Parts: sequence; C-alpha cells; structure tokens
Amino acid sequence: MRFLPLLSSTQNPDPWISCSAVELTWDSELHPGWLRSGIAIHALHLPSQPWSEGLVITAIEALRPRLGADFLVIPAEAPRDRTATFQFLGALEPLLEALAGRSVKIALRPSAGSAAALVKVLKEVRCDAVGYCWDQSVGGDLDAISDRLFCAVGSPDADYAALQRLGYRWNVGIPATDPTEASQTIAHLEATHPMIYFPQVTP
Repeated sequence: MRFLPLLSSTQNPDPWISCSAVELTWDSELHPGWLRSGIAIHALHLPSQPWSEGLVITAIEALRPRLGADFLVIPAEAPRDRTATFQFLGALEPLLEALAGRSVKIALRPSAGSAAALVKVLKEVRCDAVGYCWDQSVGGDLDAISDRLFCAVGSPDADYAALQRLGYRWNVGIPATDPTEASQTIAHLEATHPMIYFPQVTP
C-alpha cells in the first residue's frame, strides 16, 4: 500500500511540495497554489450531502480546475426505498455524463452498513463504471466492494490487515495538517505495512 496525505483543498500546498502525490477533500474552494504545485492529486473527496442536483453541481465545481485526479470520491448511503433509489440513480447518471471523456472515475464511499446494498443497487442497473472507496472509520463489508476497490481512507492507528488480505496495494489517504508529522506517520505506516503483491483471497 502507498499512504498519502489527505489534505483540504483550501490548504497552501507549498509546505507539502516534497510529496509526489496527495489526496484532497473539496472544501468549496481551491487554494490557487494547487494549480501550479506539480503535486499529483490521486483522489478528490467531496463532502457528504444528499444525492440531488446540488451534489452534481458540487462535483462539477470540484472538477472544473482540472486537477488531474484519478478518482472522485463521494460519500453514499444505501437508498432506503424506491423513491430514494430513483433519486440516487437520478443524480448518478448526470455525474457519469459529466465525467465522460475524462480520466477521473467515481468511487463511492459507503456509510456504515451500506456497502452490500449499494453494490446490489448498482449491479441491478448494470452500472460497471462506478467503484468504491473503503473508509476505515466506518468499517463495513469490505468483501462486498473488493472487486471494485479503487481507493481507501484510513488513520495512523488503523488495522489494515483486511486490505492486506485482499492484496490491496494502491493508495490509502491519511488525513493530515502538519507536513512533518504526516511524513513521520506515513514512514511508520509504510514500514509496518509492507507491499503485498499476492492476495490471500481472490476477490
């Protein structure tokens, strides 16, 4: 696994210039320094909000600066009924249309207990273009999303045994505010969680 600082989009990138890549949480605006920093943006995390036209607008605003993010991470709860399902899919469709022709993909970050139900909804409509972001803070059914696991969010003291069991070797965003502290934390995580090239289980 590669551990990356997860920063606010409003933070000044200058103190983080030694980082080759980071992840950003979208906080309504962007510090202009990110456009010239040369730091790769692996994922852009949107704030939690209802699946509606407002979410689509927020996503488009976040993508407008063209930061080159690989993934647009969107918090999601499982729809509770037919109306909520219609609303969810009604917002997801224009999002996918807005991303057409771009290299960025959608990664849903399921709320606690939502993973399996979200997978079921998307499989029913044959939506194969959407993946998932595992959030250590809520846990959940990792096996349900393992075959479309695009990225992950963790913490300095998290247990990553479940990810290692799957052979997950991509990026894990670690919320950070101080460059020196983040550098020490990431160095420790990389030392204690060596790269796993072969999964113990097959997704």
